[in-house]
Amino acid sequence: MTASRSTALLVLGTLCAHAHAAPLSSPDRHIAVDVGVSADGALTYSVARDGTPVILRSSLGLAVQGADLTTGLRLAASSPVKPIEDRYELATAKKRHITYRANEQTHTVRNAQGQAMDVTFRVSNDGVAFRYRVAGKNLKFVRETSAFAFDQSAKAWLQPMSVAQTGWSNTNPSYEEHYQREIPVGTPSTLGAGWVFPALFRTGETWVALTEANLDGSFHASRLHTDSRGGVYRLDVPAAPEVFTGGALLAESKGDLVTPWRIIALGSLRTLVESTLGTDLAAPAIAFDKAKVQPGHASWSWALLKDDGTYLDIQKRFVDYAADMGWDYTLVDADWDRKIGFERMRELVTYASAKKIGILVWYNSSGAWNKTPYSPKGALLTRAARVREFARLRDMGVKGVKIDFFAGDGKSMVAYYVDLLQDAADAGLLVNFHGATLPRGWSRTFPNLMTVEAVKGFEFTTFDQKDQDAMPPHAAMLPFSRNLFDPMDYTPLVFGDIPRIKRVTRNGFELAEAVLFLSGIQHVAERPEGMAGVPDYVKQLLRDLPRSWDDVRFIDGYPGRHAVIARKSGDSWYVAGFNADSEARSVDLDLSFIAGRSGTLTTDGDGERAFSQAPIKAGKTSIRIKARGGFVAVFK
Repeated sequence: MTASRSTALLVLGTLCAHAHAAPLSSPDRHIAVDVGVSADGALTYSVARDGTPVILRSSLGLAVQGADLTTGLRLAASSPVKPIEDRYELATAKKRHITYRANEQTHTVRNAQGQAMDVTFRVSNDGVAFRYRVAGKNLKFVRETSAFAFDQSAKAWLQPMSVAQTGWSNTNPSYEEHYQREIPVGTPSTLGAGWVFPALFRTGETWVALTEANLDGSFHASRLHTDSRGGVYRLDVPAAPEVFTGGALLAESKGDLVTPWRIIALGSLRTLVESTLGTDLAAPAIAFDKAKVQPGHASWSWALLKDDGTYLDIQKRFVDYAADMGWDYTLVDADWDRKIGFERMRELVTYASAKKIGILVWYNSSGAWNKTPYSPKGALLTRAARVREFARLRDMGVKGVKIDFFAGDGKSMVAYYVDLLQDAADAGLLVNFHGATLPRGWSRTFPNLMTVEAVKGFEFTTFDQKDQDAMPPHAAMLPFSRNLFDPMDYTPLVFGDIPRIKRVTRNGFELAEAVLFLSGIQHVAERPEGMAGVPDYVKQLLRDLPRSWDDVRFIDGYPGRHAVIARKSGDSWYVAGFNADSEARSVDLDLSFIAGRSGTLTTDGDGERAFSQAPIKAGKTSIRIKARGGFVAVFK
């Protein structure tokens, strides 16, 4: 054999052993994904931005009952690259009219037995997404080897997954922990149960947010494994108790098994804050009367009055409060069926309707999976019961339901969420989930989903001083993590006193939350007495505050420290910012996109609880934000 022929055979053998598809690039060509199969049959991928590695070589693979598609694989085929364009509208997001463009390619791999799996990648200008499909019938998930490998110099901002069946009345996990901020990658989860989505990282000059979307009820919700040694984060499955009673924990399907989209949003911090990938990859909207998609603001007694507020006379007072503020709803919380009752609730609905206020009512999702005592409980566990209950509420004139205390992320529990959303939509009811999982793009699929808690929200700061003390940096994490893609029911904004708690934020910080935090229905925690103590111009700002947004601009910020974001509604821009640090901060604002308009700045005054108002001109300017203070600037 000649030397040249020997060399040629060696090259051919190497190419066969290390099969790589041509890199798939984003439409603007800044992001590239490289997919390949190694010599030992491992399917892998990597992601680069402008030629710089972001996700290092990481594993891919899926095993279902009867087919292991994680090892011993060969690349059988790669489809032509296909451009994807999708346009949709959302009333509960950072942008109303959204266009998603990406390049898509599907790779088919086979194992030694000839069994096949497709992995489809999409690359857009703001990130990467992939999902698996295994063709067949009655398929059951066994394990997944998908991973995200970071350079060991990278930093992470992560929320620990809480341990199932811990917490008050066994209500965990509910995505209600504080974030670990700027920790070295590879740090084990502090609670030993993994890390929740979205998970935020910085590697070099690139920010990365990991999440998933498009859970249709056939698959469980994932999280990142607690063991991430070497900066390699693997997907993990829910814990055994995270199921609907008697239901499945892990994914199973009657036909093809299709995973959710695993999402890697990446780019500058501005790119992430303005990205819509979390809904871009969700399923299109079901049929729902567009006239009933009514985002808004709500009064809510439970935030400060707790269980003592759930009585008819108090709820009428909160309806009057909502009407005075020009808001849209009043939320009646737990035990209303016992303390008010259905007949008097009908009276409250009629009273509120006369003042153009819609009534929302609370329900306990729970069956046997926790020990919560609140009612109505057990009324939504079967489809027949839900249809009957939702029809009763619709006929009373109730506008929506807040459903609380779910069991976690198992396949059967995810299916329960989906069934609740569908049945509520059929009845024309709006939905708010509490004690719940991250919604993962459901607000696009189900237009009646207004908001979801899945956050350590304001209520925790009323229980314990340590949670109040930790609130400013926690709140300053949320625009960069939990609230990146999905509406969030943090229930913000208190200007007065919190019983038995010393509030640590200034009023400007509280005011800014109403703009910085996105929620289809923004439930305002402040009670009438607290609102009565603020200047008329602050109340008017809250009366005029848009119910939904048309566009967004990231101005400045750093996770856990500060955030300044501009939101557009019609021809108006609202620019809001807060500072979580214990020292004042000067921030440079480039507002030249508002075309030199004059506006009004509402911020903290000289006193601890004081406000001040002054004119402000758009353009390049600087603003000083007091320690744990904030501002809202309005340009109309």
